Amino acid sequence: MPPIARAADERMSLRSSAPFIIAHFIPLAAVFTGVRLSWMLLGVATYVGRMFCITAGYHRYFAHRTYRLGRVPQFLLALGGLSAAQKGPLWWASTHRDHHRFTDTERDPHSPQKGFWWSHVGWILSGKETGGHDRIKDFAKYPELRFLDRHDWIGPWLLGVACYLIGGWGGLVIGFFASTVLLWHATFSVNSLSHTFGWRRFGTDDTSRNSALVAFFTMGEGWHNNHHHCPASARQGFRWWEYDATFYGLQLLRLVGVVRDLKPPPAAVRSARQLRRGALDVGMLRLHLARAQAVVHRSGAREQDGERLLATLGRLTQDARDMTRAGAVPPLTD
Repeated sequence: MPPIARAADERMSLRSSAPFIIAHFIPLAAVFTGVRLSWMLLGVATYVGRMFCITAGYHRYFAHRTYRLGRVPQFLLALGGLSAAQKGPLWWASTHRDHHRFTDTERDPHSPQKGFWWSHVGWILSGKETGGHDRIKDFAKYPELRFLDRHDWIGPWLLGVACYLIGGWGGLVIGFFASTVLLWHATFSVNSLSHTFGWRRFGTDDTSRNSALVAFFTMGEGWHNNHHHCPASARQGFRWWEYDATFYGLQLLRLVGVVRDLKPPPAAVRSARQLRRGALDVGMLRLHLARAQAVVHRSGAREQDGERLLATLGRLTQDARDMTRAGAVPPLTD
C-alpha cells in the first residue's frame, strides 16, 4: 500500500523514545550476569502473565468489552497490564478503539499505509499523542483506572523490583527486561505483521490477516482478520484448530465466577462475508485502488485528467469501504 506522508509530529522523538531504546540494550548485560534456568523460567512466567493481561485485559476487555468483570478483578487486570510497560489501560484501549474506527487510513494511530516500521514501532517512537479519555468514557469513570493511567510507571517498577528480589541482577535482566522487550515486539507484531502477512478468511474493509505464528506468540491475537470481522467476540480463534490461549484462560475464569457474559462469535457472523463463498474482498479492493491512486499521482498524466482520475479512484475507495456497512457487524460500541 502506498505510504501516507507523515506529519511533523510523527517523526522520531529521541527524548520520548530514549527509555524504550535503552531498554533494548539492557538484556545484553546477561553477558556479565550469566544465564540460569531459574531466570529463564521467571522470564517465561512474566511474559505469559503480562501477555494475558494485555490480550484479555487491555484488548478484549477494556477496548472491546467482550465480557464483564467485577471492580476488583478489573483493577487487578489493569494493574497486571500496567506491568507490561505499554502505558495505562485507558490510553491503550482508547488508542486501539481509534485503530478500529479508522483502520488503514491516515487517522489510524499505527496505519500500515505509513510503512511497516511505522505500524510496528515508529508510531511509538514518534511521541505523537494518541488515545484520550473522551474515547473511553465507559471506563474513564473509574478513579482507580484514571490513577493507573496517570502513574503508569507503577506497574513496571513493582514487577522490576519483584524480579530483582526473586533472582537478583539476573532475575532483573532476564526475568524483567528481556521478557519486556520480547513482549513489546510480540504485541506490536499484531499491528504490523497481521496487516501485512498471512491469509484472509473474511472480506473485511481493511487489510487484516490471520497468522498462526503471531497467534502463538500473542496467545491468540494473531487471528486478526477474524477479530476485525467480529471485534465484539471474546474468542478470536474461530475454528477448533486456531490456538487462542487467551480465550481458554477466560473460560477458566468464567468457570470460577470471575468472568461473566463471555461473548463468543455468533454462528451467523462466522459464516458471513467468507471469501471462499464468493464474498467481495473490500479490504484488498481498497488496497489496489490506493495503489492505483499512487501510480496516477506519480505518472506524467495531464494535470486535469490526473485530478479527475484521482477523484474517481478516491470515491471508489470510499465506496468500497461503505459497501459492507449495512448488515456488517458493528466494529465497536463505546
